[in-house]
Amino acid sequence: MNAFQELISSGKPVLVDFTATWCGPCKMMAPVLEQVKRTLGEKITIIKIDIDKSPQTASSFQIQGVPTLLLFKGGNLQWRQSGVMDAPQLTGILNRYL
Repeated sequence: MNAFQELISSGKPVLVDFTATWCGPCKMMAPVLEQVKRTLGEKITIIKIDIDKSPQTASSFQIQGVPTLLLFKGGNLQWRQSGVMDAPQLTGILNRYL
């Protein structure tokens, strides 16, 4: 958890994708996140956290369902949403925080 805290506390915005291997909608988010990363490049860090492998982290952010996206900037939660969205929609939201 310490490395996670350090990562989300960095100056660069960090988008955290809480996911699970058994989750169908999560699989749909993978190409969306790849497209967002290509569009935004070095402006943002995107990481995935498997809720089954990191239950304490998921629990500490009250993750109820997957996929759930959390955006941190300077260690502070800026935005949160559960469910699937398309790349243009997600990019538009993230651009507000960059």
